[in-house]
Amino acid sequence: MSHADALIPLRLCVLTVSDSRSLADDRSGDYLAEALTQEGHHLHDRALLPDDRYRLRACVSQWIADPDVDGILVTGGTGFTGRDSTPEALLPLLDKEMPGFGELFRHVSVDEIGTSSLQSRAFAGLANQTFLFCLPGSTSACRTAWEKIIRAQLDARTRPCNLATLRPRLKE
Repeated sequence: MSHADALIPLRLCVLTVSDSRSLADDRSGDYLAEALTQEGHHLHDRALLPDDRYRLRACVSQWIADPDVDGILVTGGTGFTGRDSTPEALLPLLDKEMPGFGELFRHVSVDEIGTSSLQSRAFAGLANQTFLFCLPGSTSACRTAWEKIIRAQLDARTRPCNLATLRPRLKE
């Protein structure tokens, strides 16, 4: 269980959390959807919802209950403003947290935004054998997370290990 010789295409969902965007002007969601398909993964579903913890929780709960969904990428709602509620909405759904993701994301973000990386509450984890990555809403933050962390971990060819080849063992 460390790597494969070929990409294992995963079925991923993208959720944008925003009170001010629509699907027509959702650059961050567009970036994630395009990036994952360019890597050979499948966009299973996509949604845009306002920053409402109960609607977010309902949408993500449907996806994690779907055996055809391998992972979910959420963009937005991870800051400190009064409306930012992605962590409060989705952390209760996790069976296991992946603390290293948020730590690593903030670490690599320092090169781009300096100490402002402190303001990110990005996190990841596992819910019902489904990977969940919650990212800030900016397109540059999504690009940083995808290019420097997520892309490699969802690629079965990444050595010495990756999340893609771990999937069959998640039900143990």
